[in-house]
Amino acid sequence: MEANMQEATTREAGPSIDWVAAIHAEFSRVIVGQHLLFRRLMQALLTGNHVLIEGLPGMGKTLSVLTIARSLDASFRRIQFTPDLLPSDIVGTQIYDARTGEFRPRKGPVFANIVLADEVNRAPAKVQSALLEAMQERQVTIGDETFHLPVPFLVLATQNPIEQEGTYGLPEAQLDRFLFKLVVTYPAIEEERAILDRMVRAPASSNGAETESRAVASLHAVLQSRRLLDGVHMEDKVRDYIVSVADATRNPLKYGLMIGRLIRFGASPRGSVFLALAAKAEALLSGCDYVTPQDVKEVALDVLRHRVLTSYEADAEGITSDHIVRQVLGAVEVP
Repeated sequence: MEANMQEATTREAGPSIDWVAAIHAEFSRVIVGQHLLFRRLMQALLTGNHVLIEGLPGMGKTLSVLTIARSLDASFRRIQFTPDLLPSDIVGTQIYDARTGEFRPRKGPVFANIVLADEVNRAPAKVQSALLEAMQERQVTIGDETFHLPVPFLVLATQNPIEQEGTYGLPEAQLDRFLFKLVVTYPAIEEERAILDRMVRAPASSNGAETESRAVASLHAVLQSRRLLDGVHMEDKVRDYIVSVADATRNPLKYGLMIGRLIRFGASPRGSVFLALAAKAEALLSGCDYVTPQDVKEVALDVLRHRVLTSYEADAEGITSDHIVRQVLGAVEVP
């Protein structure tokens, strides 16, 4: 799939997705590899949904998000999550105006088109609750007033899977609001060598201009592309296939899978909806105006891995949700 990334992003499905190729060129100028990460972030933009990115430190998660945000003519805010963060640090608060003798709202950094929630699992429950309202309702409440967030609004969150001190597990209700959970792994040795050649330089020898991306696309183009997404056709058989995949995570025995003891909870109906949306975006980026079962399979792992919760038995045996989703995809009959 990675080998076909350049071809897929430059293939035209209409004049409104030319911006994908433009952003890809800027992304490739700064980031080495990470083709799947780029493709999934483009699909998030097309569908207007949020993404959780998990990976070890130094994998380029934050830089990837920053590069795409800078490539778009959109408002952008980065929030570094810490254990002492307060909800008001995210959504804003009311401040007293001595001239009028009244309180007025002061909007927080969540009021942006793209919000980078860096190390999101470091924030406590109250902060996660405030972020959850913004992610789901596209609005926040400050005092007794409700404010709508900009359109589009995306939360691109990162988290470190190995460091547990000072972290809080994200609640399942919040995880379910993310379209994708992406796992960033080590680069290939050739890619790491290219990173070495590109990044090893003394700070004084460069002001960062060579690797800082510029705006090459507009929000208008992104919103126009969403109309194309609505026009991507999905046959009833493909819709049935998507529902069957989600159902197999809840009732595996029904599909001949003896893995019920490994699953604590399966995917929610929102998982089916997001799987269909992501498959449509996959088809659109591939230059097709219809969805195939293969499009569903391509995105299924990233859509479902955080929605299939494993049991204690699975954890003890080292079986992850990725293993379960792959078994489900192999067991459900393809139309």
